[in-house]
Formats: sequence, structure tokens, C-alpha cells
Amino acid sequence: MLSGCSVSSLAARFAFFPPDPPTYALRKDEATGRLVASGVPRDNALDVLLLDTTRGTKVVAFYLRNPCARLTLLYSHGNAADLAQLYDLFVQLKVNLKVNLMGYDYSGYGASTGKPSEENTYADIEAVYQCLETEYGISQEELILYGQSVGSGPTLHLASRLPRLRGVVLHSAILSGLRVVCHVNFTFCFDIYKNVKKIKKVKCPVLVIHVSLFTNKTIKVPVLFNGSRIKSSCAHRETL
Repeated sequence: MLSGCSVSSLAARFAFFPPDPPTYALRKDEATGRLVASGVPRDNALDVLLLDTTRGTKVVAFYLRNPCARLTLLYSHGNAADLAQLYDLFVQLKVNLKVNLMGYDYSGYGASTGKPSEENTYADIEAVYQCLETEYGISQEELILYGQSVGSGPTLHLASRLPRLRGVVLHSAILSGLRVVCHVNFTFCFDIYKNVKKIKKVKCPVLVIHVSLFTNKTIKVPVLFNGSRIKSSCAHRETL
């Protein structure tokens, strides 16, 4: 029989798949002194950042400015991807939604240092939010958090601590790490990404975007924050 620790480790192994090798590297431009990322087009509206976290890692972030924006989107990506692969998507979102966009690679993804873990992803998104607040002057009221798949973990971690956010988008979110691996309908103390509990602490509007495993159709579900409504929004065990 598996112990709590071994089950938690199993869930963690299923949670993180950084691209190997990474699809980009960082270097400093000699002419400007700014960081640039290989494989990403040069763009004066793009800031490439390297941010220190409280857990001793350095995470890479892309900040894309839109002069027409009134809101900023903080994007936590899904698995098996890094920032260079997502750059074109970021540009489309920036233009079509008329937002500034901050995307980042978790510890161990892309050119970010360290190893991926639940606690590291929490420190990663906290460092990115601090940068948005201090370097770009973005307030909670001007910020929308977007979390896809495993990115729903750090997204809900931060959202549960920021009561005045403009909104949260959860795209194919997970209920918890263990519920992706095993058929369980309750939460163990050793589980990772206990999103099903954290969402109840979120105060702002939330949009759940679910891609059905059975129909390949996208279903958008506005969620209110009481237990019965959360349950009624579950399309299957892996999503909120």
C-alpha cells in the first residue's frame, strides 16, 4: 500500500513535464544591456525579466505591453510548454483582449532555475505578482489571473490571497493533483494543489473554461463560490 508521501510524490511526478531541452535561452544584448530570449522576435513592447523568488530560484517572465490596455493578464501556463512556445499566443491575447500580459516559466521550466514543485510554483507566481505591483504599478483591481491546467494551482494560490482582483480565468483546471491520478472524491492532507478547497476563498468573479474529454467542445461556466455551485460545475473529476 502506498504511503501518503509516496502518493504525493506520484501526483507531483504527474504534475510537471517541462520541455527538455528548453525551447529558448537568455542572453544580455550588448547594445542595450537588456535581456533577450533566443527564438523570440525582437519587440520593443516586450520586457524579458529574470526574477528572484523567496525559495532561491530565478524565474523568467515576459511582460508584453499594450498601449490601449486598462487591464493586465497574469498567465500561468499548462504543462509541457515554455515561454518561447507561448509567445505567439501571448501576442494574440494582448492584441485581441487589449490587455498587458505577463507570462512566466515555473522553476525548472524554460530558462528558469531550480526544479518544479508545488511550493516553488507558489513562490514563482508571488515573485511575478510582486514585480507587476512594484515595477509596473499594477493594482489588484487592474489584474486578471489566468491559469491553464497545472497553472490553476499557482493561480488559485495567489487568487485566494488577493481579495480585490478584477477576475480569474481557469482553463481546464484540476481539482487537485491526486484527483488527476486517482478516482477519489475527498481531499487528503498530503495532496498537492488543493484547488477544490482554495477556490472557495476567491472573492472575485471566476470563469471556468472546460474542454470536454468526450466531445472536444469548449464549455464556459461562470462559477459562484459556494460548495453546491462548484459541484454542479464539475464536468469530470479532473476539472473544476
